[in-house]
Amino acid sequence: MPEYRNPAPTVDIIIELADGIVLIERKNEPDGWALPGGFVDYGESLEDAARREALEETSLNVRLKSQLHAYSDPGRDPRKHTLSVVFVAEANGVPEAGDDAKGAGVFTEENLPEPIVFDHRQIITDYFNWKRKGWKVFDY
Repeated sequence: MPEYRNPAPTVDIIIELADGIVLIERKNEPDGWALPGGFVDYGESLEDAARREALEETSLNVRLKSQLHAYSDPGRDPRKHTLSVVFVAEANGVPEAGDDAKGAGVFTEENLPEPIVFDHRQIITDYFNWKRKGWKVFDY
């Protein structure tokens, strides 16, 4: 039987707090800042994976509000081909780095840190455009 290679499913979460969105500083390569998120475990729903990853990486219990978009460019992650379903969530509290995050912070569109890894700068740009313009941002 042939071996099939499929993209790995992942989730990323845009966590809205009163003063911005949460980004984590990664412990592992690639080094830089990213949205909280990670791989979906076998037997886990996308929604459960998003809540779990948010809690593990930021110590925040989130309430999922909506799906923003799915991102599937084969080059989006230098480690392997992944596809990500991005959720928008809200939370209260102060993010604290955990799991594979060495730092966490709250940022606005005007004060994003550098570097932002993967395709997360595009996702963040899409998010802020979506907040301003609605679904017209995504043109297929």
